[in-house]
Amino acid sequence: EVQLVESGGGLVQAGGSLTLSCAASGFTYDGYGIGWFRQEPGKEREGVSCINGIDGSYHYADSVKGRFTISSDNAKTMVYLQMSNLKPEDTAIYYCAADWGCLFMHNSKTNAFQGQGTQVTVSS
Repeated sequence: EVQLVESGGGLVQAGGSLTLSCAASGFTYDGYGIGWFRQEPGKEREGVSCINGIDGSYHYADSVKGRFTISSDNAKTMVYLQMSNLKPEDTAIYYCAADWGCLFMHNSKTNAFQGQGTQVTVSS
């Protein structure tokens, strides 16, 4: 059974930093990418960042490039999202996610594995 457990969310002022962590277990699917998407109430989810399980490439949404950094251990049992220069528009629930390649980065409707989410709130 795939389990993704997030931690590290919270309240931060604009310009501040947070690091999210995801503990992944039960994960044996070659080719699956792992990363993060976010969702605000009433809106579609938005892919934030992903490490592609097919070729190892790193992907970022344009809105976070240069501010967020994704990393993982070699076994991808822990995945991190370092977020800096946070903006109020980054406020959302952040979910750790796993999907074939990094499909969730470009398709908000894929049936990706996901954790329970962690709230990130950026105050102005």
